[in-house]
Amino acid sequence: MPNFVYNPPTTPYLDIIYQDEDIVVLNKPYGLLSVPGREKRHWDSLALRILRVWPNACVVHRLDMATSGIIVLAMRKSAQSHMGRQFQQKIIDKTYYARVEGIISDNNGLIDLPIRCDWDNRPRQIVDFEQGKSSQTQWQVVKREKQTTLVRLTPLTGRTHQLRVHMQQISHPIVGDEFYATNFGKTLSPQRLALHAASITLTHPTTEKRITFDCPAPFANI
Repeated sequence: MPNFVYNPPTTPYLDIIYQDEDIVVLNKPYGLLSVPGREKRHWDSLALRILRVWPNACVVHRLDMATSGIIVLAMRKSAQSHMGRQFQQKIIDKTYYARVEGIISDNNGLIDLPIRCDWDNRPRQIVDFEQGKSSQTQWQVVKREKQTTLVRLTPLTGRTHQLRVHMQQISHPIVGDEFYATNFGKTLSPQRLALHAASITLTHPTTEKRITFDCPAPFANI
C-alpha cells in the first residue's frame, strides 16, 4: 500500500473488557495493528501497548488492522499454550458482525472457498482451488436495509482476510473495505471497514470452564 499512512487511534489507549492472571480481553479499535509492523513507524500496536503494562503478556491471535472488536492476549506462557491448542483444535468460537453491499435474499448459508495470498498484490488474498487453504464461513442475515445487509459471520477457519474475501466472492463485499469493496461500497463507510469481532467463547486456561466475552458492534444498531 504505497499511499498508506499509519495513524492509529489513541483514545482510549487500551479498552480492557476483562483481565485476570491468565488472560486479558480487549476491544481493539479499527485502525490499530494487533502486533507491531516491520517499520518503526508501524510499531504502535495493541500488543506493544499491552506489553508496556504487562511485560509478560503473549499474543494468541490477531485481528486485521481495519477490523475492530474482541481480541484476547495471554498473561503468561502456560495460558498462551493452552489457548493456542484451543485455536488449533478449533474449539474457540468467534462471532463477527458486518455490513455488506446489497440485499442478500437468502437468510443464511455456508461459504466454502480456499484462500491464499495474492503475492503480487499483498496483503490482498484470493480464492485459489489449487493452492488455496481450506476456508469456511457461516453467515446469517440479521437485518436487511435499503442498500446494505447486516450479517452475523462465524468463521470455521481462521485465514487472513477470510471474511472479507468470502463475502466479496458471493457478491456482497463488506462496506468500507479498501481491498474488496466496490467504489460504491467504499463510499457507504468511508471512515472504516464495517467488520467487528463481537464475541469469543473459549475454555479458561485455569478453571477449564467455557467463558464468553461480548463487545457490541458500534455500527450494528441492534
